[in-house]
Amino acid sequence: MPTPTPKPADPAVAPRIPSRPHADAPVALKIVIAGGFGAGKTTAVGAISEIPPLSTEEYLTEASTDVDSLQGVEAKTTTTVAFDFGRLTLPGPDALELFLFGTPGQDRFVDLWYDLSRGAVGAVVLVDTRRLESSFTPVSFFEDIALPFVVAINQFDGAHRYPPEQVRTALELHPSVPVLTCDARDPDHVAGVLLTLVDHAARNTAASRVHRAPTTTLQDA
Repeated sequence: MPTPTPKPADPAVAPRIPSRPHADAPVALKIVIAGGFGAGKTTAVGAISEIPPLSTEEYLTEASTDVDSLQGVEAKTTTTVAFDFGRLTLPGPDALELFLFGTPGQDRFVDLWYDLSRGAVGAVVLVDTRRLESSFTPVSFFEDIALPFVVAINQFDGAHRYPPEQVRTALELHPSVPVLTCDARDPDHVAGVLLTLVDHAARNTAASRVHRAPTTTLQDA
């Protein structure tokens, strides 16, 4: 599969990444792809992965549709029950090897989200504006565990195109969280989202290493 050309929403900024063990080795990073039920996580992993993606899709049954609402995604016939896995290598002076883990979208799998997030550098929250309410749980989850994340609005065919800032307001996101649009079927779009996340995570890591001078000094008794 040819290496996709990233299309980030904002001007490209070279990701600041950890040093590699030797000059030719890409830096390996784990990334979580999250979002509500039917938001496009499996599609995104499949679109960008340079290897045949590992998917744990199962057909929806009548019993599961009693639990998981299909409103807005009536054509959906399968759902992820464990995780999706893919890999993407981005060559260059700052070569990256991204390991992608797609989460199940349903809230009842939140315990699995903890396992999949362990060791990750950051997360992408895919948003379906037709079912915006399904995005609140993953957003809150990553806020609670303090994992850097970006929000990517998946522009489904026929869905209303809301400006990113309107989605930011609706989801009550912190101003520092990047919000961008994408088509999860397009490898170039997905690559742009991933690079935006890597840069955002690097900035958060750098900021956390800044030590402020103490505001008081110890005085002799």
